[in-house]
Amino acid sequence: MASSPSSSLLLSLGLLALLAGLHGCSAHFSRASGQGIWPLGRHPQQRQRHQLRFRTECRLDRLYPQEPSRRIEAEAGFTELWDEEDEQFACAGAAALRHVIRRNGLLLPSYTNAPKLMYVVQGNGLHGAVIPGCPETYQEDESRYQGRGQGLRGEESEQRGDRHQKVRFIREGDVIAIPAGVTHWTYNRGQSDLVLVSVLNTANEENQLDENIRKFFVAGNPQQYQQQGGRSRRWERQGRRGQRGGRQEQQEESFGNIFNGFDDDLLSDSFNVDNELARRLRGQDDQRGHIVEVQDDLQILSPRYDGGEEAEREREREREREGRRRRDRFNNPGNSTSEDDASDNGLEETLCTLRLRENIDNPERADIYNPRGGRITTLNSFSLPILSYVQLSAERGVLYRNGLVAPHYYLNSHGLIYVIRGSARLQVVGDLGQMAFDGELREGQFLVIPQNFVAIKRANEQGFEWIGFRTNDMATVSPLAGRLSVFRSLPEEVIQNAYDVSREDARRLKYNREELTVFSPGSGYRGRN
Repeated sequence: MASSPSSSLLLSLGLLALLAGLHGCSAHFSRASGQGIWPLGRHPQQRQRHQLRFRTECRLDRLYPQEPSRRIEAEAGFTELWDEEDEQFACAGAAALRHVIRRNGLLLPSYTNAPKLMYVVQGNGLHGAVIPGCPETYQEDESRYQGRGQGLRGEESEQRGDRHQKVRFIREGDVIAIPAGVTHWTYNRGQSDLVLVSVLNTANEENQLDENIRKFFVAGNPQQYQQQGGRSRRWERQGRRGQRGGRQEQQEESFGNIFNGFDDDLLSDSFNVDNELARRLRGQDDQRGHIVEVQDDLQILSPRYDGGEEAEREREREREREGRRRRDRFNNPGNSTSEDDASDNGLEETLCTLRLRENIDNPERADIYNPRGGRITTLNSFSLPILSYVQLSAERGVLYRNGLVAPHYYLNSHGLIYVIRGSARLQVVGDLGQMAFDGELREGQFLVIPQNFVAIKRANEQGFEWIGFRTNDMATVSPLAGRLSVFRSLPEEVIQNAYDVSREDARRLKYNREELTVFSPGSGYRGRN
C-alpha cells in the first residue's frame, strides 16, 4: 500500500530527530568520558575547553628546575619573569613572576587577564585592590578641608578629604589573592626589599584571551616591561606567521599604559580636566618604569594596627576555627545545628568585603607537624573563600635537616613549587614509571609537578622551605607511605600478592611508618642489602 506524502514527511522528520538524538548522546558521552565528573559550579563546556587543551600539551617525560628567563629594571626595583612558553608552565596552565620592590618603591596600579596568588617572601608593605562597583570605605575627615578652591578648568570645586577602597598591610608569609581584571598596587613601607612571588592561573575560566600573561598598566610608562615581558615576543611569532602588518609595526614602537593610545581631547572630556593633565595620564615622558620611587613616605589613609602579635595570632586562630566549622558543615551537612545554619547563609563574605589576604607562616597554623621532620600548612577555599574564584590554593612547607616528605601525588591539580630558603633533593616519577626529575632544587627556583606525578622531597643539611601553588582551590594530596597513606588502607594480602612478598614484608610496608606525610630523618626501618 502506497504511503501518503504526509506520512513520508513525518517519517523523514522522525529519522532526523533520531539521528540528532544519537549525535547528542554521542557528544555527551565523549565529553563525560573524557573529563569524568564536572566540578560543581563550573560550566561543563568551559571545563572541557581547558581540559582538551591540557591534554595536547602535557607530554612531559623530563622536568627541570626553572630560573627566571627575563629581568626588567625600573627606578625602584625590578621584576623577573619565568618563561611562560616552557612546556612545564604550559602544561600547568600557569605563569610565574617575582617582584623586588626597594624601600619606598611603588609597584604601579595594573591588572591582568588571569587571576593570581601572590606570596610575600620578604619584607612588609601596603597593598590595595580596587574591586569594581564597591564603595570607598576609607574616608578622610572632611572637616579639615573647609572652604572652596578653583577647579582645573576654572570652575569652583569643594575641597574633599581623600576616599578610597580598603588598603591592606602585608608582611612576610602573606598569601594575597587577586581576581582577574582587578586593579591593584603595592608599596614597600619597610626598611628592606619587599619580595613578592606570583603565580597566574592562565588556564582559569576567567581568562577569555589567551595563555599569555597580559598586564594592563593603569599608570606610568612601563615600555621596558612590555617589550621585555613577552609582548614583543608574541609579535615576533606573529611576524613569522606572516600576520604582522604595517599598523602593528607602528604600534609595537609605542608601548605604554592603557591611556597611551587614547586621544588627549577624549581623555580630557572623560576626566573633566585640561589637555595638559590628560597628556600626563598617558605617561609618554615618564622614564621611571613600572616600579617608581616615592620621594616621601606614602601617606595613605589606613587604620593603624597596634594590637600586637598576640592579637594577630588570636585573629588567625579564629579564622582557623571558622575554617574548621566550614569543613565540618561541608562534610556533615546533616549534622549542622540551627545556630550553624543561621551563621552561614552564603552571604557571610560579600564581593566587596571578601578577604584577600591570609598569613600561612605561623607555625601554630601547621596542618601537619613533626618536631624532627618539619611542618606543612595548607590554604584552600575553606580558610580563604576567595580562592574558589581564582581556582588556586597554596601550601607552605618547612623541612628540617634531612627531613623527608613521603611519596605523594596531587589528585586534582598541578603543583608549582618555589624554593624560599635552603635546598632539597627531589625525585618525580611519571605515569609510565619513568624518572621525570632527579636532582637538587635550590633557593629561587620553580619546579612544576604535573597532576598525578609522584614526588619525594628530602631536605639537605641546611633545611628546605618552599611555597607551593596548586591549580585547584581544593587541591587534594594522596600520600603513598605513612599512617594515612594508600598502603595503610590496602589489605595485607593485596600488598603481599601485588608485590610478591611475604606476609611479614607486607606488614612492614604497611606499618613501618607511623608518621604523617612529614618523616623524621633516619627513623624508618632499613633492611639488609
